[in-house]
Amino acid sequence: MRVLRDGDDVDVDAPASAVTIGAFDGVHLGHREVLRLVADLARARDLAATVVTFDRHPAQVVRPESAPKLLNTLDQRLELLEATGLVDTVCVLTFDDARRAETAEEFVAEVLVERLRAGLVIVGAGFHFGHRRGGNVALLDRMGANHGFEVIGLGLVSPEGDGGSPYSSTRIRSLLAEGDVGGAAKLLGRPHAVRGTVARGDQRGHELGFPTANLAVAPELCLPAVGIYAGTFAGADGAARPAAISLGLRPTFYEDAEVPLLEAHVLDFSGDLYDQPCEVGFVERLRGEEKFDSVEALIAQIQRDVESTRRLLVP
Repeated sequence: MRVLRDGDDVDVDAPASAVTIGAFDGVHLGHREVLRLVADLARARDLAATVVTFDRHPAQVVRPESAPKLLNTLDQRLELLEATGLVDTVCVLTFDDARRAETAEEFVAEVLVERLRAGLVIVGAGFHFGHRRGGNVALLDRMGANHGFEVIGLGLVSPEGDGGSPYSSTRIRSLLAEGDVGGAAKLLGRPHAVRGTVARGDQRGHELGFPTANLAVAPELCLPAVGIYAGTFAGADGAARPAAISLGLRPTFYEDAEVPLLEAHVLDFSGDLYDQPCEVGFVERLRGEEKFDSVEALIAQIQRDVESTRRLLVP
């Protein structure tokens, strides 16, 4: 999969493109159905299946006070797009104030026509783009007639047997906010996972007999509800290991904590993980966070959580 970024030279020898445009946050199963259609149509027309996306969610620039938490980093998104095996090219555009001020007509001319030589553009029927959301499918149709590309507007994709509720990144965020990581996984096609770096903590887990890797996660990333989870931990070696995961304020020890701490106890592992890049995946919620009357009661519960994790994830 080829990745194009702002500033890269236009490849005049590259094939023309079948293009779809969007944030593709989460690269969920609905996104993958769209990508499958794009790939099929691209192959039928001898075009390159191409995704146009952005280096950040446009809402982070347009309305930062209400921008959604992100389901993955840009690196994760690119890896997930490549893993579908459906995408030939991803064009990553910098979304900044200049891009925000760009008119829809300028976007079409610069990105779709000049840079990607679009022969086909596939977007949602309600797709809007450009300054003040001035572009839509109708504008694409008009400009396509002049520049030689066809436009297809798609409805939302829904899971089979789900009462017609469509796949959406917003719905996945809502499920995560409820702690329903299993429901989110059904829409994502995989467990929700976040990336960060292993940071040094207060060694509380080690004192309790269950050493943990504390994850420093970017504040714009979407975490599930506070609670205890069975999941996976992958360090620098990329191996996903079963882990009992705590995301919470640790009320047994702290009364005024405001920011949840994400920490993972990796089963049957010993070693130095500090400062490593890592990824934590949330497979199943075990329980909510509790305040215990004694450290002994907390240790007993952690042991039960570890045993539950082992039963769920260790063959």
